[in-house]
Amino acid sequence: MSIEKRIIRTEEAPAAVGPYAQAVASGGQVYTSGQLPIDPHRDTMPDGMTEQTRQCLNNVKAILEASGSSMDRIIKTTVFLKDMARFSEMNEVYASFFAYGHVPARSAVEVSRLPKDALIMIDVIAALGV
Repeated sequence: MSIEKRIIRTEEAPAAVGPYAQAVASGGQVYTSGQLPIDPHRDTMPDGMTEQTRQCLNNVKAILEASGSSMDRIIKTTVFLKDMARFSEMNEVYASFFAYGHVPARSAVEVSRLPKDALIMIDVIAALGV
């Protein structure tokens, strides 16, 4: 049995840094890969948790829009932090991307290291449609 899926690509988010897709749409949902805080137009990462969180979420937003979804259709996020002591900095920026009452389920975990020595990485699952 084959699963119908569509690979999502956009130049408004950084290209994958390995053998994976930016996102895959299947079964009425879109699943993003972990988004690093890389500016897709400059191929650089900003400094600091606030700026890196904002860039990760801008990348997620671009991918969701390319798939036909949007930030308000996110069902679940996973936030990977290099240092959980920076949680409140991340959380303040994170909250600004979601309308009051329309927040997704979320997990946040501390990890020892992220690709390209980023401070944060975020992946999401969202419903398709706008």
